[in-house]
Amino acid sequence: MTFEDHPLVVAARSLAAGLLAPDAARVDVEGVPAGHLDAIRDAGLLGVSAPVEYGGAGAPDAVAREVAEILAGACCSTWFVQTQHHTPVRMLARSAAPVRERLLRRLATGEALAGIAYAHVRAFPRRPVRAAREGDGWRFDGTVPWFTGWGLNDLMLLAGVTDTGELVFAFADAREQPGLRASPPMRLAALTAARTVSLGLDGLWLPDEVVLLRTPHEVFAATDRARAANASPAVFGVARAAVELVAESREPDTARALRERLDAVRESAYALAEHPEPLERVAERLACRTRAYDVLRTATTAAVVARGGRAMDLREPAQRLSREGMFLLIQGQTSDARRAHLDALAGLGQLG
Repeated sequence: MTFEDHPLVVAARSLAAGLLAPDAARVDVEGVPAGHLDAIRDAGLLGVSAPVEYGGAGAPDAVAREVAEILAGACCSTWFVQTQHHTPVRMLARSAAPVRERLLRRLATGEALAGIAYAHVRAFPRRPVRAAREGDGWRFDGTVPWFTGWGLNDLMLLAGVTDTGELVFAFADAREQPGLRASPPMRLAALTAARTVSLGLDGLWLPDEVVLLRTPHEVFAATDRARAANASPAVFGVARAAVELVAESREPDTARALRERLDAVRESAYALAEHPEPLERVAERLACRTRAYDVLRTATTAAVVARGGRAMDLREPAQRLSREGMFLLIQGQTSDARRAHLDALAGLGQLG
């Protein structure tokens, strides 16, 4: 059985064709409904990479990437809410912290949905969220600039930075409570549907028993930079949806050429992702990521051009795919990724 025939891939395709893609225009305007996430859970997709012994599927990375592509291409907002969940699952699976036994099965089976509230640690040495020891737990103060899935997630994985530069990751209920207040949902150029808010923290206290990880910032940052250098499967999913829209617009030659470019960069990106040393070849990964963005930008632009004036109608998928592509340009962006992308756009790598 190839990964394309894996039951979870088949389930993702069925879900995309029967629910997500037909409903994407409405979701883009009205927001991601809880029912979409229930359907993803019922298909077993929330535990795609989770350990089998905790109720997950334990599927290979190739299957997880294919599922992500399919979901993102069908409805990027729904993909973005559920993709937050997989990071806490992976971190719990690798952890020996007591919270692993408390939460991993709930998250692996989709009984609970988790989001992440720690992208701000990339701003270090600035500390948007500060963590400080208080009794037998930790106090968190500051502002989480972005938290996606508010009102949909049950839990959040929150991180703060101590005075000594240590990162503290801990789970909290994703609801307003003493020390935690959410902003109104943000109106964004793309993926407003994903229910993103900012979170104000004023003495949110979390006990040691929900702490997942404590690590020096420099240790986390090294791993984070290498991981973020990889091209996201969502880029290929949205680009492929745009190419198919070009083909449906009776532009087979353009679609064929774009599909060949997309397949080539996708093959390179996934070969790098499968490299046995995930912290190596970072420059090559970044270069491949920027090539993937180039194909994404070209494919979504081609979809708009192929659809003509119709593309400006909010019910039309071309403009939505174009906006989703814009969002993916900065999703998961590190300073290294930003520099590599800007240099590529300016042609600076060709100057010598």
